[in-house]
Amino acid sequence: MQNKSPKILSTATALPPYTKTTDGILEDMERHLADQDERFRRKILRIFKYAQVDQRYSIMPAEDVLAPLSFEEKNDRYVEGVKALSETVLRKALEEGKIAAKDIDFIITVSCTGFMIPSVDAYLINALDMRQDIVRLPVTEMGCAAGVSATIYANNFLKANPGKKAAIIAVESPMSTFQLQDFSMANMVSAAIFGDGAACLIMGDDEEHPGPVIRDTQMYHFYDETALMGFRLRNTGFEMVLDVNVPERINEHFERIIFPFLERNDLSIDDIDHLIFHPGGKKIIQMVDSLFGALGKNLDETKSVLRNYGNMSSATVLYVLHQFLEKGVRKGERGIMLSFGPGFSAQSVLLEW
Repeated sequence: MQNKSPKILSTATALPPYTKTTDGILEDMERHLADQDERFRRKILRIFKYAQVDQRYSIMPAEDVLAPLSFEEKNDRYVEGVKALSETVLRKALEEGKIAAKDIDFIITVSCTGFMIPSVDAYLINALDMRQDIVRLPVTEMGCAAGVSATIYANNFLKANPGKKAAIIAVESPMSTFQLQDFSMANMVSAAIFGDGAACLIMGDDEEHPGPVIRDTQMYHFYDETALMGFRLRNTGFEMVLDVNVPERINEHFERIIFPFLERNDLSIDDIDHLIFHPGGKKIIQMVDSLFGALGKNLDETKSVLRNYGNMSSATVLYVLHQFLEKGVRKGERGIMLSFGPGFSAQSVLLEW
């Protein structure tokens, strides 16, 4: 008998307790940049002002983000915040899907903005009294692409194990990685667009469930582009690597990422109703908008997530998916979930409702 195609059974999102609008953050940054050259200061404040992020959330209050905390202190805050957020979002997704914690066979936890050993899945198993034979997979070093990567891993597990269920929990605190004395453009730009948050996705092969089916998946790797994006580990924590040429490199590869993936499924871009695209930042969104706007496609949900929450690394594309599911999608429609991350790589999932 042919295996059933895995489906998305439920999604949920969760936000940490501290929040600020960009206007409030601009006031903080004016004080932080007070000793810098006037021209540089004006440039950085313009980046914050026009980053198309109106608000973001953090596991720490702003005064702590801008305090001279040690790497140890920041990582301790990360661990505490990640435990709380991941439990909240997993409980919400289970409740939304009317699924018991003991019904989960495979748990994938995703985070790249701090260190935890054991990984957060171990704490979730204890907190929710999950099964002792649950299969664990922590994904720690794939950056913004990892929410889609985890969906691909869960899809492969479920295809090989019919009747099972998988939970993906992506939880990130980019605010914990801010480098106080680093005035590089990479650190400033990332501070202008990133925020903290968590998302959860539960998957299974329940035929009666109205959620979208995973029709196909793809990982596409750019050769010799390992320096485009990532972190360098310093005594003060994570130093952002963010090459200004990221949008240009994505543009160069975009047709090779999208069109062969569609063609092997006997589809064209005209057959795709929804772009569930990771909001990496304003320039990447503008580039994708320019490619697909003429084809009648839009990135409205992607722009909305960036504006309301910022880029939450691996969790962000799952926020975009959650918004699509919340507003409702008609049966028979298709979508592509797509994100980019360190390596450099693109991760894609073809969905059908």
